[in-house]
Amino acid sequence: MLVFMEWLKEYTQIKTDMDHYAERMIMSGSNIETVARFGDGIENVVVGKILTMDRHPDADKLFVCLVDVGATDPVQIVTGAPNVFAGAFVPVILPDGVLPNGTVIRKGAIRGVESYGMLCSAKELGYEDKVIPVSHKDGIWILGDEHQPGADFVTALGLSGEVVDFEITPNRPDCLSMIGMARETAATFGGKIKYPDTICTRESGIASDHINVTIQKPELCNRYTARIVEDIKIGPSPWWLQKRLMYAGMRPINNIVDVTNYVMLEYGQPIHAFDIRDIRGQKIEVDTAAEGETFTTLDGQERRLSEGMLLIKDGEGAIAIAGVMGGRNSEIKEDTKTIVIESANFDCDNIRLTSKKLGLRTEASSRFEKGVDAGLTVIAADRVCYLIESIGAGKVIGGSVDVHPVTDRPGTIFVRIARINLLLGVTLEKDVIATMFDGLEIPWTWENDGFVVTPPPFRRDLKAEIDVIEEVARLYGYDRLPVTLPKGNCEARKTDKQVLRDLTKATLVGMGASEVQTYSFVSPKGLDQIGVAEGAKERLTVKLLNPLGEENSIMRTTLLPNLLEVLGRNFSRNIPSVKAFEMGNTFLNIDTEEGLPTENESLCIASYGPGEDFFTLKGLLCQALSKLGIRDPEFVPVQETKTYHPGRCANILYQGRNVGMIGEFHPDVLERYGIAARGCGCECDFNALTELADTKRYYTPLPRYPSTARDIALLVDDAVQVADIEALIRKHGTELLEEVVLFDVYRGKQVPEGKKSVAFTLTYRAKDRTLTDQEVVEVHEEVLSSLREELNAVLREL
Repeated sequence: MLVFMEWLKEYTQIKTDMDHYAERMIMSGSNIETVARFGDGIENVVVGKILTMDRHPDADKLFVCLVDVGATDPVQIVTGAPNVFAGAFVPVILPDGVLPNGTVIRKGAIRGVESYGMLCSAKELGYEDKVIPVSHKDGIWILGDEHQPGADFVTALGLSGEVVDFEITPNRPDCLSMIGMARETAATFGGKIKYPDTICTRESGIASDHINVTIQKPELCNRYTARIVEDIKIGPSPWWLQKRLMYAGMRPINNIVDVTNYVMLEYGQPIHAFDIRDIRGQKIEVDTAAEGETFTTLDGQERRLSEGMLLIKDGEGAIAIAGVMGGRNSEIKEDTKTIVIESANFDCDNIRLTSKKLGLRTEASSRFEKGVDAGLTVIAADRVCYLIESIGAGKVIGGSVDVHPVTDRPGTIFVRIARINLLLGVTLEKDVIATMFDGLEIPWTWENDGFVVTPPPFRRDLKAEIDVIEEVARLYGYDRLPVTLPKGNCEARKTDKQVLRDLTKATLVGMGASEVQTYSFVSPKGLDQIGVAEGAKERLTVKLLNPLGEENSIMRTTLLPNLLEVLGRNFSRNIPSVKAFEMGNTFLNIDTEEGLPTENESLCIASYGPGEDFFTLKGLLCQALSKLGIRDPEFVPVQETKTYHPGRCANILYQGRNVGMIGEFHPDVLERYGIAARGCGCECDFNALTELADTKRYYTPLPRYPSTARDIALLVDDAVQVADIEALIRKHGTELLEEVVLFDVYRGKQVPEGKKSVAFTLTYRAKDRTLTDQEVVEVHEEVLSSLREELNAVLREL
């Protein structure tokens, strides 16, 4: 919000310098972005009156002007501006004059003709294009009134002044106005606020004879005020009005448009004016658009509307998009004689959605979408009429048409003075706090050692006691509050899952694996590259609405593609061996009870290089799982998978739950990632591992009695799994079998084709006695017998 200090002082007295004003406003909660000073840096620029204009003898587009600059004789200046004319008053920079950008103007010759200065445009004098009045935005600055030639230009037009750019937070839409900032200033410095005049003195007629207003959607428009002004005289605004608009960041257009913009900046209430000739049936109706309806706005764009967008209609169709922009079919024209002034209050959510859908954001919509006080509609409409009357731009019709179907009843908030002092750490008396409330125009009464305050309608942000206490704090001054450290005995600790995650990472790092972290936004091509089948759950991807590119268009459902990219990148850089892991979230497009995608944490490990094969990765994983208390997981072979090598991959089961998959990568997959070496990988559901984990330590006393061991080598069919053999041994080993260890698997000479030799060490021990040979032999023979009968195993000699 740009606040022109000269304008602000019309509402409240400011008896301090600019630096102190800025400091106090910041400390009272009104943050300041910048303070701009206009008029500085301009030297030797005076008011000039063009006496004569002649064509340049050697240039068709140049003119030689004789300009009265207050000196004894007029000066000759050459210009190419197309909008100058004899009799015009213009800014003239004389030789050795300085422009705001530091440019120094010298006397010189243009195409052989001497020029003793330069006629200036508003842009050359430091004003942005967007604020230069329409009348001279493409040429020299033409002054609308007569001035004394030779007078200092900055002084003559009153250009010196400061403009403060306040950063207004969304919860304070009342501060998007000069009166709102005047109220903040008065409250901060203990001053009074003077409100503008709104009472017209020369009204005649009755507004309701000219226009009728109906609100069809009171939930979207709770108040609509219309006033009528006739005998309109379209023309430029007086300089004081133009200057205030320019310094507030708006371009002056004509007196009627300028007045509506002025009042919007003054009160924060958007205003619109219609040509009454274009309101068919002398009827205004507030209703929503039909789906697919089209409407041409003031900027000449035809816009396709959707159902629910609020419109201002006449007897036959739309004439404005409510709260956003007026229509081309009812705009003010050069020959407009009677206007309807609209001052309404619209639903903030509806305006925000309409503005967003249409891609059309205006000064009006930016205010309505934050919320505007409905009580301003009549005041703002009256102020517009007052200004039009005071500048002689029209004749005001008496009264207004004010339709107000919804009336808000203000609530009250009880604010304890003890609570204020406790939270702020100060001791403030009742009278001091009451003065602050009065400065903020917050009505109050005193009851039960506290204030009963009624939030004013322009303070929609005051909803609870703490909001009112914040007002006291900022007016007291944040810099004056005592500084204390918060007290508490809270102790931060990690969750069980975080502890297990850290334990897993430390275990893997301790075994030589490197942790990596990759992006959650991935390319859908990754699923094709690892051979995920159509219809697999990994294909249930969450797609981004506005991705940076196709390579980041979905959220990952598996960590394998990312980890394979890491392996491929390292292999391309001639890294001989890599063993890496990642723990991260994956996302499946399977809605939860909250209506959100399913989010799971996964553990993925991958490796390549000398000595890295299925069994080394299996050993790495088993060791990591054992740290979580997950011991002796079951590995069930899987044949149908395109990610891993057929016959060299397995599902990982524990207590009947499938917690992941491990295997050697399929050669085609490795080739797609540019890895010309054997590689292995596994991916586990870490959420499931967390649920199954048991890290409690159980005490087991040292054995009091000796053990005895038996080594056996079995000749079995190649298709028989070692896990099945071990399970059968444990089944028949009774409670005397303490441990079974595989120490050799052999295929080759002395072993028939289609067979393999599998060797185990079986350890027997009793907890309460020393075993005899007879006891061990009986159990051992039972084990061998079951192997022969169920697996057709043949005992080999070692």
